[in-house]
Amino acid sequence: MAAPSSSSKNELKEKLKAEKAAEKAARYAAKQNKQKQEKPSQEKSKPQSSKAESQLPLPPFENDTPLGEKKALHSFDHPHFSAYNPSAVEAAWYQWWEKSGFFKPEACKQGSDAAGTFVIPLPPPNVTGALHCGHALANSLQDTLIRWHRMRGFTTLWVPGCDHAGISTQSVVEKMLWKKEQKTRIDLGREEFVKKVWVWKDEYHQRINNAQKLMGGSMDWSREAFTMDKNLSAATAETFCRLHDEGLIYRSSRLVNWCTALNTALSTLEVENREITGRTMLTVPGYERKVEFGVLTHFKYQIEGTDMTIEVATTRPETMLGDTGIAVHPDDERYTHLIGKYAIHPFVDRRLKIVADSKFVDPAFGTGAVKLTPAHDPNDYLMGKAHGLEFINILNDDGTLNANAGPKFQGQRRFDARYTVVEELTKLGLFVKKEPNPMKIPLCEKSKDVIEPIIKPQWWMQMKGMADAALEVVDKGEIKISPESANKSYRRWMSSVNDWWGHRIPAYRVILEGEDVAESDGSAWIAARSPEEAQTKAEAKYSGRKFRLEQDPDCLDTWFSSGLWPMSTLGWPNTESLDFKQFFPTSLLETGWDILFFWVARMIMLSLKLTGRVPFKEVYCHSLIRDSEGRKMSKSLGNVIDPLDIISGIDLDELHAKLYVGNLKEDEVSRAIKYQKTAFPGGIPECGADALRLTLISYTTGGGDISFDIKVMHAYRRFCNKIWQASKYVLGRLPENFTPVANRDTTKLSMPERWILHRMNAAVKGINESLEAREFSKSTQFAYQFFYDELCDIFIENSKSLLTDGTPEAQASVQQTLYQALDVALRLMHPFMPFITEELWQRLPKHEGDTTPTIMLASYPVHDPALEFEADARDYELGLQCAQAIRSLTSEYGVRSDGLAFIKASATDAYTKIEEQTPAIKSLCGKGVAEVKVVGPDANGDAIPDGCAVFVLTADISVFLELGSRLTNLDAEIKKVQTKLLKSQGFVKKQEELMSKEGFEDKVSDVVLTAERKKLADARAATENYQRTIEQFEKMKLGSEYEV
Repeated sequence: MAAPSSSSKNELKEKLKAEKAAEKAARYAAKQNKQKQEKPSQEKSKPQSSKAESQLPLPPFENDTPLGEKKALHSFDHPHFSAYNPSAVEAAWYQWWEKSGFFKPEACKQGSDAAGTFVIPLPPPNVTGALHCGHALANSLQDTLIRWHRMRGFTTLWVPGCDHAGISTQSVVEKMLWKKEQKTRIDLGREEFVKKVWVWKDEYHQRINNAQKLMGGSMDWSREAFTMDKNLSAATAETFCRLHDEGLIYRSSRLVNWCTALNTALSTLEVENREITGRTMLTVPGYERKVEFGVLTHFKYQIEGTDMTIEVATTRPETMLGDTGIAVHPDDERYTHLIGKYAIHPFVDRRLKIVADSKFVDPAFGTGAVKLTPAHDPNDYLMGKAHGLEFINILNDDGTLNANAGPKFQGQRRFDARYTVVEELTKLGLFVKKEPNPMKIPLCEKSKDVIEPIIKPQWWMQMKGMADAALEVVDKGEIKISPESANKSYRRWMSSVNDWWGHRIPAYRVILEGEDVAESDGSAWIAARSPEEAQTKAEAKYSGRKFRLEQDPDCLDTWFSSGLWPMSTLGWPNTESLDFKQFFPTSLLETGWDILFFWVARMIMLSLKLTGRVPFKEVYCHSLIRDSEGRKMSKSLGNVIDPLDIISGIDLDELHAKLYVGNLKEDEVSRAIKYQKTAFPGGIPECGADALRLTLISYTTGGGDISFDIKVMHAYRRFCNKIWQASKYVLGRLPENFTPVANRDTTKLSMPERWILHRMNAAVKGINESLEAREFSKSTQFAYQFFYDELCDIFIENSKSLLTDGTPEAQASVQQTLYQALDVALRLMHPFMPFITEELWQRLPKHEGDTTPTIMLASYPVHDPALEFEADARDYELGLQCAQAIRSLTSEYGVRSDGLAFIKASATDAYTKIEEQTPAIKSLCGKGVAEVKVVGPDANGDAIPDGCAVFVLTADISVFLELGSRLTNLDAEIKKVQTKLLKSQGFVKKQEELMSKEGFEDKVSDVVLTAERKKLADARAATENYQRTIEQFEKMKLGSEYEV
């Protein structure tokens, strides 16, 4: 990792910059506070009404439950529990769950009593800061599956932990160290710097765990792991030694991706390629001024012993200081006479051989002659190997030029030399021209520094055999990867994997007496689990010779150690560990598709190699979260959302203030503030963990990236209140000594009861099947539809009249059905929304003999064939359609009271089914309707008055809303309906044209096709309704004219 500049000028600049940012943040906070204090009161001096008093914000909820004890339930009359209050509802439960051991597999069913085992290793978050919404999404999905399996009787384990995140953590801690003490890790030394990292780890580790607990994650914290724990470190050393002893890990000097800012080599997967179309000035870490990229610089080399020159072109002119050859195409007549000759380097004593190469040289690009810098370019490296060229490294690890660059340039920074090289070429008359050139610029994913290819001795791992094995287990179905897009990506990448190159590498260089201290490719290395083992191995290998051991100071990248995560967290390499024997292989890995290659592939390969078994049986890759405008989350855009801010709420001023705590530049802060004002004009309202979880799960369709919108989150917060109020209603309708009945006689149930139990049963089946298929969004839709649309909006509304007008027996039956529907609904939703469901389930009366302590150990609902009432459901839904049609008409024509509705059934069967449901239909029509009359096929023609609005349901059933007495200007009303009719007819025509286009049905998905067909059907129905209504109004008009 490159040390920050030690010059006093740069030190002072950095210090002043930090002080300036701190002062600005303080001024901003003071300004906001002053504005709040000076804001004139909008309240009038007259006494406030009781209603206004009731609307005053509540003081924060104070939890009175002792830590770890079961929550003391408050009455619904308590101010914090009269309506849904997430902070009150979510208090205390987690501490009780954890203390009671409910998260441990030992709390679940065991052995033959269990349905099986279900184990998820939590992808360990990096200890580099707070959790973001991507973590919240992953945790929500995993906890949903864990809780679902636990309730279904599986022995369930979710293993938590954190990753030391080698490079990322080092980078963050080094920035903090420089900001606070103006010191680098080099100044401190390895041991002291590692101590600083551990202090950082302890602080942020606790912060991360607290966030995961606030989200309700039911991890077994007694099994928490950290990638640098004793056992996991031992697993890493064991792996390295085994693979080294087998010859799969080897030492070789090769071209690596070097980050000068972090002073480390990176995997290709940790490099981002930024495309530019031409000349572009970019900010590079460590440089005050922007650096020029996207320019092709042409210059000439002198041909040895002649006056001739050869023109070359490059986008990196500073690398010419490391040139050792020039390549031309063998068929390019411009240069065939020069093949085998030498050019002379203008700045160092070096000859450049001119070689012919048809594989890499394109005669049409640039000048057709390619300068070769084998030590600093991937293609040049291959050509250098092929043509036996010299490999000369011109860069120090910090990005400055070394002695190989020549005395004129030694010590210069690489991008300063980009300009001075051109200046010196110009002085010698060798510079030709510059021209724009599109190119890709490799950037370090962590530091955003421009990557330099440099030859370094590194540890490499042979991947071909391991990759083939990892492909085979997926082909055979031993591991299922979903969604299919992730599966295809995995196969494509594993088919072309290259050798790969954290923890301190457990390798020791054996330096024999009299041997050159500098490392070479022939140096002797020993892999050992400890210094003592290294000494023993070296003595055995070099018996009788004097030597000393030097451990490799470098670290394995963090993906090496985390690649062992599923097995090391369960005790490997101790294969006799109880956890390893019982829980390995694990069941599922849930992660983001963006680390499929970084991490997932390595886990599969290492597990197969070291244990002979797959590490998990399934991989589910969730989508990436973007902001509401579809942009990637970025601190500089201000669109990174802290899940805790969603759970607890945060005002806009506090969101702005957070931007000043960090390393954002002034223009980035301004841009971020602008976005926050647009996206969160009123800040982020308190939504709670349950609403956050349900929203994120509902977004997970298995498709593309997720566009996150806080408005959707707040809508699910309102759904929580719907659950709360419905539960209050049900519990308020149960008698004091109510006891649930286990086995009910369904033949005695009313039609509305059979309908709601039928719909409940359908939801149970749908949610279970959806979770089994990992169709997360679909599972939440079943839950939402059942609770909101069917239980609340229909059955609970219907139950009001049943409880008021029914016989004592009918009322008791409805109470049992309300209880049953609510109990099942809460258990169904618990995996998605653990807090509110526990709070409400604990208030429910229990079946006789039921001692289940918590909803998370209650049985998950399963489909019951005895609750299938298909025919009754169809009949009841016919009545529902009538009620919905009446509500539609009352809404459209503004009828708010004393409405009179008619349902005309022209078929006897339909009349019978509807007539017996008249009370239920009336109860569902809303307060605007005073009476509902059902008219049969034998009714007189005047049974329905003229002047009605019409809603045609089917060929046999039409709904009428009497408007005669409300219509004061028939001509005006007819004109209004005619306008609606024309609009509806136009939409029908447009929709018919769309759907009749050739190949339309083949081009769109089934979901889109169904939606478009429904649009057309609805528009046709509306057209007929308007036509029939106009007929009614015309008849009424004629009647009034006749009377006159």
